[in-house]
Amino acid sequence: MSNNRSGIFVGGLMLGATIGALAGLLVAPRTGRETRKILQKSANAIPELAEDISTSVQIQADRFSASALRNLDETLDRLREAIAAGVDASQQESQVLKRQSVEDSDSLPHQLERL
Repeated sequence: MSNNRSGIFVGGLMLGATIGALAGLLVAPRTGRETRKILQKSANAIPELAEDISTSVQIQADRFSASALRNLDETLDRLREAIAAGVDASQQESQVLKRQSVEDSDSLPHQLERL
């Protein structure tokens, strides 16, 4: 989950830096022509910046997805093991109860003879 947060943080940082740079250019003591050139360069860089942010977010989402799948696989493995152990224990207990039932039924005629 922290990988997802760091991706969002990096994206926000890049966006904030861009907005800050643009605001700084607008209040800078330059001529209008110089400011427009700088703004034009900044505007041309925005699509590349957006692509970088998109790539960063996609990488973080892929990492998060892979991590979630690993956790799910581990949980399913533990669940399968627990179910198998429960089935084994149930079968063993069933066999013990059957043996006790057979032993009890075998001893019933002997008990009746004593009466």
